[in-house]
Amino acid sequence: MSSSSSFVHLHVHTEYSMLDGASLLDGLFEHTAELGMPAIAMTDHGNLHGAYDFWSKAREHGVKPIIGLEAYLTPGTHRTERKRVRWGRGGTEGEGEGGDDVSGGGSYTHMT
Repeated sequence: MSSSSSFVHLHVHTEYSMLDGASLLDGLFEHTAELGMPAIAMTDHGNLHGAYDFWSKAREHGVKPIIGLEAYLTPGTHRTERKRVRWGRGGTEGEGEGGDDVSGGGSYTHMT
């Protein structure tokens, strides 16, 4: 089925997204092509293991692949450090309601 639709999913977890991937590539691209979507993104958690398979399947179905990654950044720390990361007003000692309450803080970093 062909359509002039320009809608594109930009946040999709595939079977390669650890603990969060529900979309198998074959079914994903069959459905995407059936709906007439011109492209679809892959934004798996913390890895690009499925990038080549995603790209290959997209090309087979005539869909433009958009390859991305969902990652969590902790500025000011190194991955080998074991210290607690504090973020926002609720996560800093002496501020907010309590020292370990992070419900009042947070950040989102969008990188392209």
